[in-house]
Amino acid sequence: MHRNNLGKNVAVIALSALLFGSISGVAMVGVGRAAQFVEQQSVASAENTTPGASVNGQSSDNVSGGSSTANNNSGSNTNGSAIKTAATTGATKSVSEIAQSSMPQVVSITNTIRYKQYGYSMFGNGGETEAAASGSGVIVGKTDSEIIIATNHHVIEDSTSLSVQFVDGTSADAEIKGEDADADIAVIAVKLSDVSSDTLSSIEIAEFGDSDALQVGDQVVAIGNALGYGQSVTTGIISAKDRDVETSTGTETGLLQTDAAINPGNSGGALLNMEGQLIGINVAKYSSTDVEGMGYSIPSNKAKEIINTLASKTTRSKVSQDVRGYLGIQAKTIDSATAEAYGMVQGVYVYKIVEGSAAANSDLQEKDIIVKFDDQSVTSLDDMQELLDRYAAGETIKLTVKRPNGSTYDEKEINITLTSNPDNSSKSNSSDSDVFGNQNKDQGAIDFRDFIQGLPQFYMN
Repeated sequence: MHRNNLGKNVAVIALSALLFGSISGVAMVGVGRAAQFVEQQSVASAENTTPGASVNGQSSDNVSGGSSTANNNSGSNTNGSAIKTAATTGATKSVSEIAQSSMPQVVSITNTIRYKQYGYSMFGNGGETEAAASGSGVIVGKTDSEIIIATNHHVIEDSTSLSVQFVDGTSADAEIKGEDADADIAVIAVKLSDVSSDTLSSIEIAEFGDSDALQVGDQVVAIGNALGYGQSVTTGIISAKDRDVETSTGTETGLLQTDAAINPGNSGGALLNMEGQLIGINVAKYSSTDVEGMGYSIPSNKAKEIINTLASKTTRSKVSQDVRGYLGIQAKTIDSATAEAYGMVQGVYVYKIVEGSAAANSDLQEKDIIVKFDDQSVTSLDDMQELLDRYAAGETIKLTVKRPNGSTYDEKEINITLTSNPDNSSKSNSSDSDVFGNQNKDQGAIDFRDFIQGLPQFYMN
């Protein structure tokens, strides 16, 4: 998405995860925060392609292409894996054949988000409101109770509810199984009991191909919920492999570059080879008035292992405030810019452990930087809050932390049994005290002396 930058003619890369969400059919918002959609300008930016939603309050178009000719391949996998990998190389197909056979594997995802509104607007002075935004997903497995769908983390983050639309136009609610913020991958699930037998017979499980076997110049097909209008198909070639893209939240590494049109709403959708195998999860586009045809996808070989790990987790919905687990820390987001500037690692920096809390009764230490929560990578305090909101008191979670050791960091794994919040009157907002501790420090309100003590010694010297 292009945004006004006060006329600065500078190339900027910013994966901002803006959503073309609709509020009463007119307002556009960002993920978890207000953002206005403004006129196109010449600043180059790489955008998350989560966007795409209803236009003027209208729902996405139903898409049924390919359902009549698709084989029902939605049975449980027998190899113990959440996903299906191609055993042999198949025959090359035409684009229309791939579209017909693969559309049943792709879904449209609607993410309802709640965000804070600041200042005056037509909806009043500030407060919270909700908006719907759209993305895409790929059906990668089915168990005895669930349909398993892979998508991007930025498609489902900050959600208050998720729904999935299948190829036959029917919709069902979904819940999150697992998230990996660092890899920008998430896995969600739809209960089989919420899906009709007709829908089950119309969908298919995607078959993962070998992304390492791709050559520059190979033809590919992209399918996704472009602009929230419903599934659409584009085609192009692999323009480059192993691309790194700098973003506002970090660096997306090892991506496939393609000139197949990847538009807002395509995030989480399928990139397919000419055998109809899934060789990428579409994630981003580079847009500018001076740039044409630069889209990016997460290679299938990188995504498979992460998807398998996330798919093995228990599907969770948010638990109520009175039973929600309490960790007992005060923390600060170390973003990519701060990590680079101070020689740290990106994650959640622990600068205070609350006395008598679950964290205090564990091996967690102040100055640790949390990088994973129950094997799910976290890059910010918001990522960690979103995960913690789905765990109840009494559950044991595993934190993976980076602990300063001279000029380097040691990796530690720490098991913590969550307790009840001693002050259940606190509300779950975005402050440290509400989510992790019971002290009155707002998110980011860290004493610089506390922060500087957490720096590696080589920087201190």
